[in-house]
Amino acid sequence: MSTNEANWYVLHTYSGYEKAVKASIEKMVENRKMEDQIFAVKIPMETVTEVSDNETKTVERKLFPGYVLIKMIMTDESWYLVRSVRGVSGFVGSGSKPTPLSPQEVDQLEVEHREIVLGYEVGDSVKIVDGPLMSFIGTVDEIDLSHGKVVVVVSMFGRETPVELDLEQVEPITV
Repeated sequence: MSTNEANWYVLHTYSGYEKAVKASIEKMVENRKMEDQIFAVKIPMETVTEVSDNETKTVERKLFPGYVLIKMIMTDESWYLVRSVRGVSGFVGSGSKPTPLSPQEVDQLEVEHREIVLGYEVGDSVKIVDGPLMSFIGTVDEIDLSHGKVVVVVSMFGRETPVELDLEQVEPITV
């Protein structure tokens, strides 16, 4: 089984048990040699600067107290392992069926770091390959990797018009 078949799921835990649940799952996966079914366990955290008594300090805080994310291939064996961990009250989903996170939700939670390699840069000519302006040619004006956007300047009705698109909506023009 490969990591391509795996999905991210959300576990509901008793509040304050997130770290213990993460450690228990990782230990059980290692002991039962299930690394081919359960790939990662994460607690979404954020770095926050707190100011109190004229003192500033940077602390890590849980984004979703009471929840842990797990990347796994859902089988009876993996489901049972996770459900049997002390502190886990269940998977998030409708009824008894766990619902995997969508790729957009995974991106928003930033639980997986994906390197984005573009075949173009600012100043390059590109062709729009999707959307209402499909087949228009333009020049890359701006690239925003953090939001997955690119601004392309296209000529419409004799005017230069900047258009914001998703990175996947344009491709470099190869000569």
